[in-house]
Amino acid sequence: MSALAILLTTVDDEEEARAIARAALAAKLAACVQIHPIRSCYVWKDEMREEPEVLMHMKARVEDYPALAELVRRLHSYETPEILRVDVAEAAPDYLAWAMEATRR
Repeated sequence: MSALAILLTTVDDEEEARAIARAALAAKLAACVQIHPIRSCYVWKDEMREEPEVLMHMKARVEDYPALAELVRRLHSYETPEILRVDVAEAAPDYLAWAMEATRR
């Protein structure tokens, strides 16, 4: 059975998040996408910023991560998008089986 990873990214708004989520799910590159409103504090081009963003958790097969990251990069509106991979050390067997089935092509 394949290993599971989570791609994390932040976007400007829920509309963009939903568009990326729909594309990832339609391509079967993600089994599930969670969308969370957040407030981010960061430094961008030497300026301290604090802004609302939308955080996305995208559950994917490890071997699909490069294709999913490319899809996110292609659809993302930021000049330098946050695209992070977090490998799942352990998952409930039934959840892992569902995720693998949901992303089977």
